[in-house]
Amino acid sequence: MMLINAAATDDQDDPCTVEDWMAYDKAVREAGIWVSGESLADLVTATTVRVDRDGRRAVTDGPYAETREVLGGFYVIDVPDLDVALDWAARCPGARGGGSVVVRPVADFSA
Repeated sequence: MMLINAAATDDQDDPCTVEDWMAYDKAVREAGIWVSGESLADLVTATTVRVDRDGRRAVTDGPYAETREVLGGFYVIDVPDLDVALDWAARCPGARGGGSVVVRPVADFSA
């Protein structure tokens, strides 16, 4: 899974365009590695839920802590190894302009 973290501010060195995202999405699909993926709605729509030891629920608007990056979306891709996943992550427009792409395997509990 590639978790795409966008810069939380607008001062990006190399911002990507909608066309960049469309081209990347097309390349992932045409390569036959796309499993799923979504772009997330704006951060102002987020709600955070925490449950304390007594089972009491606390709900707050947005994320609790300020951060320099916000999760903007994800791709789940099916590739043979980490090196290939890292190559695709480096091609992702979200890795530019102060953003980053975190690559993590999806856990397999069937073993």
